[in-house]
Amino acid sequence: MHIKSSLLSLTMAIVSVAPVNADSTLPAYLDESRPLDERVEDALSRMTLREKVAMCHAEGKFASPGVARLGIPDLWMSDGPHGVRAEINWNDWGYSGRTNDSITAFPALTALAATWNKDLSYDYGNALAEEALYREKDMMLGPGVNIYRTPLNGRNFEYMGEDPYLAGELVVPYIKGMQKNGVAACVKHYALNNQELWRGHIDVNLSDRALHEIYLPAFKRAVVDGGSWSIMGAYNKFRGQHCCHNEVLLNKILKDDWGFDGVVVTDWGGAHDTREAALYGLDLEMGSYTNGLTSESAFTTDDYYLANPYLNMLQAGEVPMSTLDDKVRRLLRLNFRTAMNRNKPFGSVATPEHYAVAEQIGNEAIVLLKNSPVSKKEGKLLPIQPDKYDRILVVGDNATRNLMAGGGSSELKPKDIVTPLDGLKAIYGDKIEYTQGYAAGRPMYGHADVIPAAVTDSLRAKAVEMAKNAGLVIMVGGLNKNHFQDCEGGDRLEYALPFGQPELITELQAANPNLVVVLLTGNAVEMPWAAKVPAIVQGWYLGSMAGKSLAGVLSGNINPSGKLPFSFPARLEDNGAHHFGTISYPGDSIRQDYKEDILVGYRWHDTKKIPALFPFGHGLSYTDFTYSNPRADSKTLTDGGTLTASVTVKNTGDCEGKEIVQLYIGDDKASVLRPLKELKAFAKVSLQPGQEETVTFPVTVDDLKFYDEATSSWKAEPGKFTIYIGASSTDIKAKIPFELK
Repeated sequence: MHIKSSLLSLTMAIVSVAPVNADSTLPAYLDESRPLDERVEDALSRMTLREKVAMCHAEGKFASPGVARLGIPDLWMSDGPHGVRAEINWNDWGYSGRTNDSITAFPALTALAATWNKDLSYDYGNALAEEALYREKDMMLGPGVNIYRTPLNGRNFEYMGEDPYLAGELVVPYIKGMQKNGVAACVKHYALNNQELWRGHIDVNLSDRALHEIYLPAFKRAVVDGGSWSIMGAYNKFRGQHCCHNEVLLNKILKDDWGFDGVVVTDWGGAHDTREAALYGLDLEMGSYTNGLTSESAFTTDDYYLANPYLNMLQAGEVPMSTLDDKVRRLLRLNFRTAMNRNKPFGSVATPEHYAVAEQIGNEAIVLLKNSPVSKKEGKLLPIQPDKYDRILVVGDNATRNLMAGGGSSELKPKDIVTPLDGLKAIYGDKIEYTQGYAAGRPMYGHADVIPAAVTDSLRAKAVEMAKNAGLVIMVGGLNKNHFQDCEGGDRLEYALPFGQPELITELQAANPNLVVVLLTGNAVEMPWAAKVPAIVQGWYLGSMAGKSLAGVLSGNINPSGKLPFSFPARLEDNGAHHFGTISYPGDSIRQDYKEDILVGYRWHDTKKIPALFPFGHGLSYTDFTYSNPRADSKTLTDGGTLTASVTVKNTGDCEGKEIVQLYIGDDKASVLRPLKELKAFAKVSLQPGQEETVTFPVTVDDLKFYDEATSSWKAEPGKFTIYIGASSTDIKAKIPFELK
């Protein structure tokens, strides 16, 4: 039996408190047959003022107090969204050096988003929760649903892309899969934490429309439909107040409008003021007086804003006692759902079942961006035929690198790692040769290694020379979890690939036109070489089983079915956030204005007619799909009614494949600026060769609404609309007009 479970059972046996009534053998708060809120009120009535205040702040790096006197256990938490982090010391950021905290590393959330598969999202949350249970964690600090606004954001890899509908559809099953095990999801970072530069103080300003249409919907889905038990405040400010104690975001929107009954947790070091923390929606303060990543402080947890300073203000009558009781009710509710839940399972870690989940997500996440013949005489370069090449050269630091190291709070200690080189050797054996090609340095926070030019030149020259004698070259590059790449605490410094990779790719292609470029990143990157490279694969950060999934797709054992969850602009200035200059990104170090407003990602590219290099929703297959017979069951839609759109999809190729059918809706004429079209539905269908399936989508008035700033409500204007059905945001197969009456 686990330590916490043993302590809880022992406490229930010896706790000395009077029963609520003569018919009860247990105090009400310990009786799990009673309604949750009745148990909460009973426990609250038994607590002292100091016990209540103690619950509102940390007692260690990843722990907050219960009430030992009443047998209410502590809450134990862990990073992160992609796996249970290795154990951290009780009150500093050093790793404790345990030998029993290795886990399954699951693919990063950009990879999950690229699957467009809600069933896999549920499996992800469930498997991660089982690992959390084994490690005795009550809360996992994830998933993240901040919107992908700029390719330079260092934490984009932790989130679910640029579209609020896609992120919302995927976050709900993740939460449900996790919380059915008695482990709380902590959805983050609420809200507008869309860059790491100046994250602790940048003041984000944007329209109410952009806030409600783009940046809040996935959080709302997480709360209203997913029932998330906790949510993490962001570091940044919104309209002058820090998000971790923000009157509008936390009190008005989250708790009043959405009816959130869970706990608001600070990001580590995200609290800044006792009075605001007391009044404006914060429930649990963690990691104060640190930078949330590496720094320490001489202050103790008793000095936190919601510790002794809060106690003093309560005793002096400077803030109402009702603020404390509301926080403690929420904390007790969370505790009874998790730490004190005696019916939850014990969990498991690094099992074949969990590896299978990680691998399947990887299989469906990989996006085939480009696949062209090298010449008119040759077929497409991918998949790699097993007998076509005698020598296959693998180039690149990422082919052998542990991509779970670094990155900040998402750093993981996987029990097993299958690298891309491992995966390719398992299929092609002695045909595989390897050379590093470029050096990327050590995983670091706060600064990055500087690689001497002589080292870079030498590695590149060796790779190019070896490429001349190979039948095929597979370049496995991209970014990693170093500072200024895909890493917490700092944004990328450039859109281009780092470490001399653009030059390496160009020279490899000149030496051998049979070149496949595999990008392992959580972000879009600049590709000035894309026109000359015949095959490009977006491989993401795929966790423990990365090499198996990548080799499976490259070999054709797996037919790629991933689609991009964000746009890849050809140039950085083609991105909406960068179009308006530094005040829009990254701001002036104090303030930032989201001048692209609601036109984020494909909405910007579509509406402004600025083509992306690879558009939102794009992804190729080894088979072919045809779309036919697009139709709607009515030409009009009325308020309260439903219009059903449908299309028939057929696999006309020679292998099984999965297609993601996407439905967008555009308002043909509106009184306000609206995007050309917006994603409103999608379906992932699996088809054998020759098989077809009719996919249907219900459309309601809610799908047509925009946020009306004049009335602070959602509004649909009567008039003409268009349904766009396609294989990506630009590969539109059919348009269906209809009218809202």
